[in-house]
Amino acid sequence: MSNLLEVTGLTTQFEGKKGPLTVVDQVDFTVKKGEILGLVGESGCGKSVTSLSILQLLDKNGKISSGNVFYKNIDLVQKSEKEMKKIRGKEISMIFQDPMTSLNPVLTIGKQIGEVIEKHEKIKGKEVKKKVIELLKLVGIPRAEDIYDEYPHRLSGGMKQRVMIAMAIACHPAMLIADEPTTALDVTIQAQILDLLRSLKDDLDMSILLITHDLGVVAEMCDRVVVMYAGQVVEATDTRTLLRNPRHPYTVGLIQSTPHQSKGEKRLKSIVGQVPAPDQYSKGCRFANRCPKAMSICETAVPPLLEVDGQTSCRCWLYEEKEVGVL
Repeated sequence: MSNLLEVTGLTTQFEGKKGPLTVVDQVDFTVKKGEILGLVGESGCGKSVTSLSILQLLDKNGKISSGNVFYKNIDLVQKSEKEMKKIRGKEISMIFQDPMTSLNPVLTIGKQIGEVIEKHEKIKGKEVKKKVIELLKLVGIPRAEDIYDEYPHRLSGGMKQRVMIAMAIACHPAMLIADEPTTALDVTIQAQILDLLRSLKDDLDMSILLITHDLGVVAEMCDRVVVMYAGQVVEATDTRTLLRNPRHPYTVGLIQSTPHQSKGEKRLKSIVGQVPAPDQYSKGCRFANRCPKAMSICETAVPPLLEVDGQTSCRCWLYEEKEVGVL
């Protein structure tokens, strides 16, 4: 499969009281045509900022300071706001994190989805309404004709999320960015939404960048996984390899803290501490103060992202030392 999206050296900064803060730091990954790539990590690791950087939807105090985002070999970083408006929704769409607040409360469902279609396609009036109703049916919303005229407050969380998905796929984008698409939904609805995304990916031949903190979702949905910590990529590999043979101590901690049926009543492990704020990053490995395998070098030197066993990239001094024969 060829690459649909290629992110190289992406660095995003926000202006702070004491100067610029680097929230996304030299991030590299690719999304291939027709695949689902998982972007994983705790809250505060830079996942959402990475997605907003791709579409240039950062707040006014944020900017991409370096790096490239190639979509179909075109660098989006070099595009103007006018040019990006033609790409957002048409070529690359995004499902935002919270369906409860992402819809406009004073516009009907039909109006909100219709605006996307009118912006990117040359159809109006009854044709737009017909397509919106078809989209609502496609994402599994019952009584689509009635829902067309409803306001968001009349819908459940799961229904709102389906509306957000309908809006995102309205113009058949080649790529969908789904930022925590099952947040705040109960388990049954979560499963329905994930099944919907998977079937739409196949039916519409889309690629999906799936942002999540849930490794259960990753195991069910993703072909490959990129693990982020404190703004950096710390591990990247295919899903099976990651779950069976995680390399980075942070990835190991994430997996050990994830509930699993086979563990029964066994107590889950937790990762001590919390993700540091961008103004508190250490000089060395950013995971060092939480890592059970930290060494002296971890406190002073930033580990490079190394290739391990030809299929996994890992940012950890454990593998650097093995490579040079210290261990």
